Amino acid sequence: MRPEDIVDALSGVRLPNVFNPYADICEVYDRTDAVLARRSNLTMFLRAAVKLGVDTLWMGRDLGYRGGRRTGLALTDERHLPEMSKVYHGSKATRATSGPALAERTAAEIWAAISALSIPPFLWNVFPFHPYEAGNPFSNRRFTAKELATVHEINCELISSLGIRRIVAIGQDAAYYSASFGVDVVAVRHPSYGGTNEFRAGIDALYPGKRKRNVSAEQVSLF
Repeated sequence: MRPEDIVDALSGVRLPNVFNPYADICEVYDRTDAVLARRSNLTMFLRAAVKLGVDTLWMGRDLGYRGGRRTGLALTDERHLPEMSKVYHGSKATRATSGPALAERTAAEIWAAISALSIPPFLWNVFPFHPYEAGNPFSNRRFTAKELATVHEINCELISSLGIRRIVAIGQDAAYYSASFGVDVVAVRHPSYGGTNEFRAGIDALYPGKRKRNVSAEQVSLF
């Protein structure tokens, strides 16, 4: 399945109380070309991963309203969009929103870790959209089993197309779901809610000898 086909499949999903960054426009923050920007971000990310020979995927739970809802990229906030072309050669991510670039603490930890690796992982989520509480689009909630069922085949196609051999599951939701793909799965603590040190230790154990990078106070100032 080509990167364009995966993005097209994602953009065709419509669910209540779920923001699809590849099809939906946020009337508060999005630019007029926001959907095209986020589709392009993901398409180029997929292409770059193929060229790099990425065979490991880091999987989170779902997109957050401060991060992937705005960028269209899992575990990535706007502060780290400039890092894309440095780490994933051949890709170029652009902002889809107006106003100040937002930061997300989880994204800061993720990018501090992957920027130190010789071959970075592909970043994805169990549920590749932003589920929110009814009436509050700028909130986060856990996806439902019915919602997950609508994207499971797309997830399968993505993992197969990239030739993923190992999934690093970030948090228990991701660990439980990843077990269904028949590849090696390693679970690490999610860095939010007091799990920062355990997350770092888990990544260090998976990638011994990698160059250490500190996360600055500015990077984690916003959650």
